[in-house]
Amino acid sequence: MTILPGDELAAEQVAEERTGGGHAGRIASRLLKTLFSLLVTLFGLVLVTFAIARLVPIDPVLAVVGERATAAQYEAARTELGLDQPIPVQFARYLGEVARGDFGRSVTTSQPVLDDVLRVFPATLELATLATLLGVLLGVPAGVVGAVNQGRWPDHVLRVVGLLGYSMPVFWLGLVALLLFYGHLGWTGGPGRLDVAFELSYEFDVTPRTGSILVDSALSGAWDVFRNALSHIVLPVCVLGAYSMAYISRMTRSFMLEQLGQEYVTTARVKGVSERRVVWVHALGNAAVPLITVIALSYAALLEGSVLTETVFAWPGLGLYITQALFAADLNAVLGGTLVIGCAFILLNILSDLVYTLVDPRAR
Repeated sequence: MTILPGDELAAEQVAEERTGGGHAGRIASRLLKTLFSLLVTLFGLVLVTFAIARLVPIDPVLAVVGERATAAQYEAARTELGLDQPIPVQFARYLGEVARGDFGRSVTTSQPVLDDVLRVFPATLELATLATLLGVLLGVPAGVVGAVNQGRWPDHVLRVVGLLGYSMPVFWLGLVALLLFYGHLGWTGGPGRLDVAFELSYEFDVTPRTGSILVDSALSGAWDVFRNALSHIVLPVCVLGAYSMAYISRMTRSFMLEQLGQEYVTTARVKGVSERRVVWVHALGNAAVPLITVIALSYAALLEGSVLTETVFAWPGLGLYITQALFAADLNAVLGGTLVIGCAFILLNILSDLVYTLVDPRAR
């Protein structure tokens, strides 16, 4: 029997059903592949961080005992840290500690690195989440409008705005925003998450639940703390959101131009479907499939790349924590923060794949 090219998918499905496969088998196979890929990626991430710890010109023993330690104290600390063992043994030990969630103890804070990361990561998560939402709400419509008006003045204006947002240094934009809106106009709060006067109110009036000051203060009904926290977060969110918006709008425009040139769009227009529905339902619906990955990667990049923003705005997040640990030669804190960011990248990639499968039935 001859199978036409268009019938290949149907023939494969029939073959799978005859051999006991089917939809459940495809889902199980996809889950196993995802799990295997996750384990391999995590192993590679641990291997890279271990290599970094051995290659950087920082002596972890001196970071613990100090430069004035005696030779006996140095050797005792080196033995306690396991650095006198062969490299494979050191890696196996490091792998086991990471698997248990033990990233060591921070030299700077004298606390377990995992406790420090859990304390500072909600601030970065809050900042990156709001910035990504702002980037999506502004970037996707801007990309669609630019694609629909390709070559006309709205497209040129949006492309220039996107280019500025994508090319301007984040630290410079943050400093200018602080100088203008906080220092000169007084419209927003300054560096940090709260004014000093509201830090005591936060401790006594707000019940910590999520680590996000906005969410926790709203749930506790402390609206004065909420307003003060909102005035502080608006500037860093706008700075990061401008970067996210520029990237998302550019990718949305590219995906939309590709979809608007497809035959199904021409067919829908010939059938009398309204232009609004053609653009915002049919074309954008198909462009949303690759756009999901773009948004997930943008979100992950903000979780990782908000170091300069957190430094400029004195935002006590993971980026500032890693930066301070790097200057203090606190290798455990640096590697622990790096591992957390890497895991965030991996989880967001897996989540984008799952959403991709839900949006596009062809990927199931």
